Amino acid sequence: MPIHTSFNPNGRQELKHGITYIEYMLLKNKLRHVMKLDPNAGPNRKYLIRSCYFDNINNKILNEKKEGYLNRDKYRVRIYGKSADVVNLERKSKRNNLTFKSKCKTSKEEFEKMRIGDIEWMKEDDRELIRDLYIEMTQYQLKPMTVVDYQREAYIYLYGNVRITFDSKVQSSIRNTDMFNKYLPMVDVLEPTEVILEVKYDEYLPEIIRNMLQGINTQHEAYSKYQLSRMYV
Repeated sequence: MPIHTSFNPNGRQELKHGITYIEYMLLKNKLRHVMKLDPNAGPNRKYLIRSCYFDNINNKILNEKKEGYLNRDKYRVRIYGKSADVVNLERKSKRNNLTFKSKCKTSKEEFEKMRIGDIEWMKEDDRELIRDLYIEMTQYQLKPMTVVDYQREAYIYLYGNVRITFDSKVQSSIRNTDMFNKYLPMVDVLEPTEVILEVKYDEYLPEIIRNMLQGINTQHEAYSKYQLSRMYV
């Protein structure tokens, strides 16, 4: 039986498109017959993701995304449902046309240290990803920049290690990085009628899934939730 994971050391293919709410409903109703719902889903088949992205005053990460750099890295701290129970530091890397992910556990306390620039403890940390972020924070002055919220509905197909997600209600904190504040003020950055479709897979996209995706009038722009969150600043 194939094993499903988002962290393939050989990299994964990733497609992102903006679709309409009607297209989302039509596609979801097709996929649910052949794909499994993500086990993390709540009663409404969705779950809330909150991420705080790192960048510098010159918007290094944002500009690399806008300019389409083939090799780039993006760091974020991620929680679920506004809870501090599970806190991960993640790095999402682009190498040519492949996406690589790595992550490690962190904590609310460690993130708060990063927020105020107390980072010397990261230099000799046992976690490689923490040490890598330390280098980026010292070399490029990266720091927590903005918080992004969204609701995710995810479906899994084991063959080809396919994961299809629908992200909606994308919101940004602008420049407020108090991510563990459950009442953090947020603003909408996505139209209510828009949904972000993401398709992720390993070496191949099974024909049954490919056929279901045909006919979706996807917009050509590669939607980035971080880029959307910075549209006002």
